[in-house]
Amino acid sequence: MFTYEYPRPMLTADCVVLRNNEVLLIRRGNEPFRGCWALPGGFMEMDETIEHCAERELQEETGLQVAETDLHLIGIYSTLGRDPRGRTVTAAYLVRLVSGEPKAGDDAAEVRWWPLANLPSLAFDHAEIITDAQRLCAPAR
Repeated sequence: MFTYEYPRPMLTADCVVLRNNEVLLIRRGNEPFRGCWALPGGFMEMDETIEHCAERELQEETGLQVAETDLHLIGIYSTLGRDPRGRTVTAAYLVRLVSGEPKAGDDAAEVRWWPLANLPSLAFDHAEIITDAQRLCAPAR
């Protein structure tokens, strides 16, 4: 097997699930940011695409299932220091079509719909990602 001698960033996927001016957030059960609110998401595994990672993490942490066609790329976030665990890049996806009631699972201690106008303090750079998602949803002028 070929090995690459240079450092590699970790890759994650995060989901911004919106409904009626609310966003779905999880309360983190693990460090970093244990107890803080965050977007559902997590690390990509070696045998999956980034889109499958987003689908899997959303299902594991909230119980909600979506299809790849329900995912809309918001952007790639790679600011240095965005994750205290090390060099991490995330692909953030907007999810508009969701059915079912969310239930916390995996490393999510709690899951809750939050009004976009009254968000709690968020882990990582998730406030920026939500702002960018809202811009995508804003009507064109």
